[in-house]
Amino acid sequence: MTDQPQELLSAVDSLLAAVDDGTVLPVPAERTRLREAAGLTEAAVAQALGVRVPSIQAWEAGRAEPRGERLEAYRRLLEGLAARYPAPASAPADRTAQSGPADVSDGTARPAGAATAVPPTPADAGTATATAVPPTPGTTTTHTRSSRRPATHRPARKPAAPSTAADESPFPNGPLAVLDGDGTAYCLGGLLLDCPAGSVVELVEWALDEAGVGQERLHRHGKDSDPLIVLTASAAARFGLPERLEDRRALRLPDDHPVVRQLTKAKWKLTQRGFGPWPRIYRPATSGRRRCVQLAVLPWDALDSRAWGDAARLHPADLARVLGVYATRVLTPRGSTAVTGLELMSALRPPTRPVQDEATGEWVSGPHPGALTRPVDPAPPEAPLEHPVAQGWDRGFLDEEAYQWVRDPGLLSDEECLLPWAVGIDVNTAFLAAASRLTVGLSEPEHVTAPAFDKKIPGTWLADLSGIELDPRLPSPFTPSGERPEGPAWYTTPTLAYAEELGHRVRPAEAWLRRETGPYLDPWHDRLRDAYLTTTAEMGIPVGKDTDPAAYLDALALHRTYAAADEAGLDALRAALRELDATTLDAARLADAADEQLAAAVRRHRQGAMVLSAVKSTVKGGIGKLRERPQGRHYRDGERWPALERPTWNPYIRAAVIAKARVNMHRKMAKLAALTGRHPLAVLSDCVVYTAPGRSPLDFLPVRDDGTPVPGTFRIGASPGLCKVEGVRETAWAVDLMEQGYNPARHIKGGDAVLDEGE
Repeated sequence: MTDQPQELLSAVDSLLAAVDDGTVLPVPAERTRLREAAGLTEAAVAQALGVRVPSIQAWEAGRAEPRGERLEAYRRLLEGLAARYPAPASAPADRTAQSGPADVSDGTARPAGAATAVPPTPADAGTATATAVPPTPGTTTTHTRSSRRPATHRPARKPAAPSTAADESPFPNGPLAVLDGDGTAYCLGGLLLDCPAGSVVELVEWALDEAGVGQERLHRHGKDSDPLIVLTASAAARFGLPERLEDRRALRLPDDHPVVRQLTKAKWKLTQRGFGPWPRIYRPATSGRRRCVQLAVLPWDALDSRAWGDAARLHPADLARVLGVYATRVLTPRGSTAVTGLELMSALRPPTRPVQDEATGEWVSGPHPGALTRPVDPAPPEAPLEHPVAQGWDRGFLDEEAYQWVRDPGLLSDEECLLPWAVGIDVNTAFLAAASRLTVGLSEPEHVTAPAFDKKIPGTWLADLSGIELDPRLPSPFTPSGERPEGPAWYTTPTLAYAEELGHRVRPAEAWLRRETGPYLDPWHDRLRDAYLTTTAEMGIPVGKDTDPAAYLDALALHRTYAAADEAGLDALRAALRELDATTLDAARLADAADEQLAAAVRRHRQGAMVLSAVKSTVKGGIGKLRERPQGRHYRDGERWPALERPTWNPYIRAAVIAKARVNMHRKMAKLAALTGRHPLAVLSDCVVYTAPGRSPLDFLPVRDDGTPVPGTFRIGASPGLCKVEGVRETAWAVDLMEQGYNPARHIKGGDAVLDEGE
């Protein structure tokens, strides 16, 4: 601290010396004006100075400054341009440049106004300019090309990103583009493309032939992801799409709408879902060439706020980053996060692969080992009530759902009620953790009478667990209500395996078993786990196995403070930061940061929170899609519906995942009770509430002599299956809810929690 005044004085002296030497650069807005007035592209300036385009963008945005020889060269360029293009009297040099929000994570923001202000230079006209996209943590670095022209000048119809090198990506401009109404297409990494399309037909052709957008297959036997073009409200209006869909039930344009007629006339087809929030426009494959484009129409609520938060309201550049990061780490969105979660399963384990016909020697399509290769009907007790095989079945159904349990208030002890706090802890992506190393069935169910139970065989078993005595202060692991079973019932393999683990002999009366089995969900689990942890780490939250639980909780609190802040409310953010633990988080230093630094941190954390939310929704929704129910007012029970024709329609897998997640929760609660005598007040899916002497779970979770967490109980950390704080309220509040018949776990976070049923 004693050196700080001297350091400040030295910094001021250096600044004054720079002024005296004439090496102070014009303000960022003036740098942009001078380059644009001369008709120079960012790429041209970058090439002349020997730097990357993002460096020029950073200099013009004021986020960074050149140094050494490049400082002198850049100053000389600006002085020369200033002599040729003096600032107009009506527009002083220190005016604020109109620019879009910066992509604070990868440092590749550029002014949104550049789309309409940059005239083509002789070197740029008719040619593509190379742009190097800097890497984002967890993403792949790609070198892309863009053609920048003013929106008022319709460019020639030629590829925006031609690919000539054999080792170059077929999709140099990333997985998707967000298209604004002025024809600017925003891609991942700050790249901008010009889209001259004036109709949806032209847009589809541009996306396929010129945009260079798409995603390479995740498995060698899979398919590349189709280009995704996200339409803002102004872009949708540009192509003649209405502000909202009038058909609120079917959520699609009528077949006689002009846009649909244009597509039909041009021989493009729509899937059975028609032209809705996520229309898929295609032509049948010819000579093995796939021609398909996915659109997402933002004003039609393509991005569900329950999964994406406020992503639909972001600036197109920021939205391109959020969606692009999700696509890079998970998969290019193909609809809702639920749809994408299901598609990810097939992308990682394609149903078919090329095999050689022994008779003819030709390569034909054959089943892919370890995958779900064909549609299979479930066993009657596994099917939803509407399914054809369930019609007339009256012997019970699977009830493997998530916990909704509240302890009988009469079983509360005085000691528990005297503790001041009710602390809710939440298991991170509990369904994802349950999917790890889960053996599931891949073939048709076979009926067996009086089978010997084998925990290695996936199946649905009829057994009586009602005679098992368990502590009433814990929920039963065998029912979602937590109540004791009343007689024989159908259970999945994970539930009966846990009954055996508890020391009870299981004697099934009958079963529906799968003989072909495998860990189908393992690649799906691994990719989503990596996406979750990579995004978490990007927020500054520690994810390592040896992370100190207190440090994790502190970092998570800081992230939540930033993510919940409004960029316009920096004073409120500073106050919230000062309320945090300044010793651990150095919150005082953060609170005193410059406005620009705080705003950038808010933007980064908010966007990271959106990606995390989408990843978690992909997990839950993907599991739910395994048992997609029929839709439409004209459906009648017993009829088949389209989802049944998918190999991935498999309600048993969904039931097994949820059962394992519920069993995992009970195992932790039982271990904690055995070690500490503590019992939960309530459970809702992956959230459990305990009374505690302090506001942190660290105040009641057991540790070993060396201070490390006890294995088998709830552990604090970022990984799937570990825990975080869901909410903290007073114990009196929780007990009052219990006495009224409500579940404190549903409300402890604030508002009503949604049960994670995987639907």
